[in-house]
Amino acid sequence: MRLPINIEELLGGRAVEGDRIEYKTGWNPDAIYRTICAFANDFDETGGGYIVVGVAEENGHAIRPVVGIDSDKIEPIEKDMVGYNNLMRPYYQPRLFIEEVDGKTILVIKVSPGERRPYKVPDQITAKQKTYNYYIRYNSSSIVPKDEYERELINLANRTPFDDRGNDQITLKDISPLLLHDYLVKVKSSLTDIPLTENMEAVLEQMDLLEPVPEGWRIKNVAAMMFAERPDRFFRQAQVDIVLFPEGREKNPNNLIEVEPIRGSVPMMIEKTLSYLRTNVIKKQIVKPKDDAHSDKFYNYPYQALEEAVVNSLYHRDWTIREPVEITIEPNRISILNFSGPNHTIPMEAIREGKSLRSRRYRNRRLGEFLKELGLTEGRATGIPTIQEELKANGSPQAVIETDEERSYFLIDIPCHDAFVADKVVLNADFIKDFIKDFVKENRTQLSERQESILLMLADDDTLTSEKISQKTGVSQRTILKDLNWLQSIGVLVREGGRKEGTWQIQRSIETH
Repeated sequence: MRLPINIEELLGGRAVEGDRIEYKTGWNPDAIYRTICAFANDFDETGGGYIVVGVAEENGHAIRPVVGIDSDKIEPIEKDMVGYNNLMRPYYQPRLFIEEVDGKTILVIKVSPGERRPYKVPDQITAKQKTYNYYIRYNSSSIVPKDEYERELINLANRTPFDDRGNDQITLKDISPLLLHDYLVKVKSSLTDIPLTENMEAVLEQMDLLEPVPEGWRIKNVAAMMFAERPDRFFRQAQVDIVLFPEGREKNPNNLIEVEPIRGSVPMMIEKTLSYLRTNVIKKQIVKPKDDAHSDKFYNYPYQALEEAVVNSLYHRDWTIREPVEITIEPNRISILNFSGPNHTIPMEAIREGKSLRSRRYRNRRLGEFLKELGLTEGRATGIPTIQEELKANGSPQAVIETDEERSYFLIDIPCHDAFVADKVVLNADFIKDFIKDFVKENRTQLSERQESILLMLADDDTLTSEKISQKTGVSQRTILKDLNWLQSIGVLVREGGRKEGTWQIQRSIETH
């Protein structure tokens, strides 16, 4: 059996948070099974954890080179674990992986959240007289829960997060081998060399993406979220809707542009949404102060802040609610809305202040685990602080967060940098040519010569109507209207004002990386 994630990423602490990894220099079944029980109970719903045997640690970090385990002891350990698993109440079986690191053999025990929690285990699993207790993780330790913690643990019985549940509607054919292989390559998994078309079931089983049921197994929801090309077939409105209000929603709600809904797996939706924002929304300004050799560079919206907000909106959304993630773009802000809101373990005061929103319950723990392995999210409670820090570094106002008492929605308003709110810049022919070149490269969307000519005309005179453009080009007005509508749909053009009195605004795009 192969470890789904890269062992070096695991030991380096880059794939999993430190409190979800426990290092053991040698095989100590009493301590190890207390930790197995705690990870299986997954009290904070963070996705279980890993126990690495044969590795010493210092301040929570693996010491290299590793100590290793005598290879002659591995088979006896495997046999002992069969008996120890039977002593857990109810029965629980962790996954054991044998890895080679620094020329030594180590053991990795992967403990997924148990489907029959809460679990008990003997305090000393090797003792003849056994005293059973529940165990949970508290920071980086496995402890016996007391009082309200024990009651809360018992209340978790049979409560599995939606993303970790099996789904009868999802079949092996719905899982894209290309998307799954791409993920395995990115996380440097040892599973990459297994042909997925013939071994899809085995790979999903090793990745803990199958839920055992009496008739066999069911594919878990998170597998479709991550590796199905159209997860919206199983989760209605699993998409991102982008709407632009060139004059602002309040000033002119009838002047709006709706972008084609963004669908696909969660990583695909994140990538496509950020690509649209990077290409069509983000702008850069460079100011050179007098008597200073250095220049000040800032953006209307810092990319990292938008990235964090978009990822969080898909990570923390309630996938049982049939509403899309909505992104509204106005002259002075970008608003990102998802359903439902932060859970009630987060104080309303912390939400209003827009600080760290640390939750005791994470709605989509497995989805978050996958996104972290891809480097799309940094871990727990880091999203809002990252957004605020990036805005502060950019010289922008702080983001504002809103929800209701029922926590039915989560809305974050990311303000535009003050220097861009009333920004009106004359676009010359050279800028438009560079813009077209960058746009084609970024979006792999080719503009026709006629469409490029239209943009050049509008850069020179933004009051031109479709009729005047038709007269200048000798092309029918109907064809020009089609071109203008298409350029609007992809976010290149925005109509400000009415049909008769309005003007055409070209959305300047500047590379952020």
